[in-house]
Amino acid sequence: MCVYIIYIYIYLKKNTSMPKIYIFSFYLTCSYKLHMLHAFPLFCQFGNCRSVKEFEKLNRIGEGTYGIVYRARDTRSDDIVALKKVRMDKEKDGIPISSLREITLLLKLRHPNIVELKEVVVGSHLESLFLVMSYCEQDLASLLENMPTPFSEAQVKCIALQLLRGLDYLHLNFILHRSETFTVRLHISDLCSDFGLARCYGIPLQPMTPRVVTLWYRAPELLLGTKTQTTALDMWAVGCILAELLAHKPLLPGGSEIQQVDLIVQLLGTPNENIWPGFTRLPLVGQYSLRKQPYNNLKNKFTWLSDAGLRLLNLLFMYNPLRRATAKDCLESSYFKEKPLPCEADLMPTFPHHRNKRAAPAVESQSKRNKV
Repeated sequence: MCVYIIYIYIYLKKNTSMPKIYIFSFYLTCSYKLHMLHAFPLFCQFGNCRSVKEFEKLNRIGEGTYGIVYRARDTRSDDIVALKKVRMDKEKDGIPISSLREITLLLKLRHPNIVELKEVVVGSHLESLFLVMSYCEQDLASLLENMPTPFSEAQVKCIALQLLRGLDYLHLNFILHRSETFTVRLHISDLCSDFGLARCYGIPLQPMTPRVVTLWYRAPELLLGTKTQTTALDMWAVGCILAELLAHKPLLPGGSEIQQVDLIVQLLGTPNENIWPGFTRLPLVGQYSLRKQPYNNLKNKFTWLSDAGLRLLNLLFMYNPLRRATAKDCLESSYFKEKPLPCEADLMPTFPHHRNKRAAPAVESQSKRNKV
């Protein structure tokens, strides 16, 4: 039924003069009535959305593939929110399907470690659309940039557990994270994820676009051309993030896809059919000249890490996606039950001023700053 609604949406965009925001509202309303959405606030029925003018833009905090994000104040409630402007410059027919996908997913999701979509608001133009989302004071990238010393292992465990809980929830709901940056945002006890490239998956698995994850966190099956993606894609990225938190530097900072594959081989050894059945049949294997490297060097990279910690990393970095640890597997790992135990979330360091300062917009006129 979801497919039929999307078809109707696309048809209306191309074949009617109806304002695009009304068509979008029709799409969301139909989705609700067909029980596609677990929860659907009655804020957007046939154009009855709030105006973005009810939000005071404070500063720009980021820009992804699918939109610009501002820190803003809701003048009605005085709440600080994240205001994501949906990018339309690549779409001739209004709201991009990628944005519809994100909105639909976020409306369905309710979890302490998943960012909450509060409502959809519109600008002065009919095709100016904004998502009002929960605001997190800092993201993990800014913490890594501004921390004078690495996170303690207890703090790393705290962050990792929140990330894994959020991913476990996503995977239970048949959603791949697939964020182009896999950026995580930390706000005391809330670890939220950006859904720029989130997508539902089903059984049987359908082909998907292969280049959807930042290079440093891209799983080997993606680099070698697979189009059938599973939750194992997310788990490889989790391994990269966990390793980066522990080492306070990126684990596999490749400058190109060729270099990225080489770094993976240097770290984990050369893959083969014994450890990764089907490896030689991947579409791009013939384009790489893999060095012969028989050793797994994770232990040499993390000489101080416990056996349980190394075991967890090894499970996350399994070449064979079918053998790679799931989020649930990781949550049950003995690594999180041994000392040092994960610290309490309210003991995590916070540096909100770094995020706001880093994200502040360039000097511009007052009227331009206030216009969203």
